[in-house]
Amino acid sequence: MNIQRINQNLMKLLLLLFSLLLFTSCIPLKVAPKIKEDKLIVAKKFKSTLPKKHSYVFEDPKDANEFYNYINTKYELNHENVQNNVPVLINGYQYFLTFHEVERVTKTVNLIPLVVDASLDSKGYSPILEDVHSTRTGNWYIVLTVSDSKLNDCLDPNYGDREVIIEYLKKERLEYLATTNYFDALFRK
Repeated sequence: MNIQRINQNLMKLLLLLFSLLLFTSCIPLKVAPKIKEDKLIVAKKFKSTLPKKHSYVFEDPKDANEFYNYINTKYELNHENVQNNVPVLINGYQYFLTFHEVERVTKTVNLIPLVVDASLDSKGYSPILEDVHSTRTGNWYIVLTVSDSKLNDCLDPNYGDREVIIEYLKKERLEYLATTNYFDALFRK
């Protein structure tokens, strides 16, 4: 009888621990990627609305439209065609840079507020924690693609000057992140 009672108590304890873990946790529905420095990926795999071209991606810690302002100022574009086919000179050859500012979100469902509100609702009361049933936080990324005059994907692994272009993009990223006054980038050009 003692063993049976111990087993019942152990089962109750395990059930209580499982319930506690279940109700105090959050369930992630979407998770934004963490990119430490940069990443080479097909843009469409990163965000489905982007083109199916190889891209150079990095996390953007600055405010919205800062990269736009950086490119506009550095290449003296006067707010014309700033995001698409910006002509850049790399090792004496002209390439065309296109960028996209993309948000990816982390979304979680919080179980405790759901259980509390369900309990209140079953007793005829109005839910009080509806605003915290889920949480959503976003990260912004800059996605860069580069083409040559024949519209070849210059970040494709089979492209001849790919490494030179990647080095150029790394320098652009570092310059953008380090620059607060974009006219400094114009003078460095």
